[in-house]
Amino acid sequence: MIRRRTLLAAAPLLAAPALARAQSGWRANYRDLRYGIISSENERDAIARLQGLAAYTERKLGVPMRITRGTDYAAVVEALRANQLEFAHLGPAAYALARRAMGERVLPLLRHRSRDGAEGYYSVIFVKADSPYQTLADLRGRSFAFADPNSTSGFAAPSYFLRKAGIEPSTYFSRTGFSGNHEQSVIAVLNGTYDSGATFWSNETAGNIQRMTEKGMIQPGTTRIIWRSPLIPNSPTVTRAEVPEDLRRDFVAMMKAMPVEAPEVLRQLSTSTVAFADARHEDYLDVIAITEDNQSRRRERRS
Repeated sequence: MIRRRTLLAAAPLLAAPALARAQSGWRANYRDLRYGIISSENERDAIARLQGLAAYTERKLGVPMRITRGTDYAAVVEALRANQLEFAHLGPAAYALARRAMGERVLPLLRHRSRDGAEGYYSVIFVKADSPYQTLADLRGRSFAFADPNSTSGFAAPSYFLRKAGIEPSTYFSRTGFSGNHEQSVIAVLNGTYDSGATFWSNETAGNIQRMTEKGMIQPGTTRIIWRSPLIPNSPTVTRAEVPEDLRRDFVAMMKAMPVEAPEVLRQLSTSTVAFADARHEDYLDVIAITEDNQSRRRERRS
């Protein structure tokens, strides 16, 4: 059972188009569309990065889109469950949470496809570049930063795969904690609050650390990756089952047209994405199993 959480202030609504919209189909019941994003990135940058999507949506679908960033990953799931969002971009583990909370009311629609054709990414464990830690063995008795309890690369995947390798995080590390999001994990390690942490990584040019470097938040070469997980399916964009089928169809068509019709909007969303692929519930069965295993072990430790 997830607790009700609040969402941070949404971006202002864009002005309605000058031409009157035909009040037919789903538009007769929607003055605007609401799109939620998880808190993997700081609020200011996340909202700014999706303003191109909001403008593109209004231009293509004829209604404004409100972009809202959750205070944490679970907040976006709660907003979906409470019918406060039509669409949301979730991490795979947050999708697993949504399935636990909403069942078949949550529907995966799309996931990103990278330039190399990949439809997945990795969890990586990183340290400061000038630290003495070279392997996982070197981190025994050291501190470790997770991102969010419902982050795939920032918690679910590293917890699960470390245990599969014989490392129980709660006892192997001297201290673990949740930083709040991926950017905060990197800052915490660089500041010396933690010795190591987990974040997401796609390839040599795309990932959280690379994005922070591009934004000037950290200096190039200040971190070093010492572990990488198996491939994780790319994060899904989802909707609610109650959202009209014609609206879902128009939204998917709009997103799939983006690489040709609005490549600059796609670059704002992700510098490594070239297209969108259909997402299915079956794509995330392994991640759901991982999150269930993590939940079971956490319950065992509490009992």
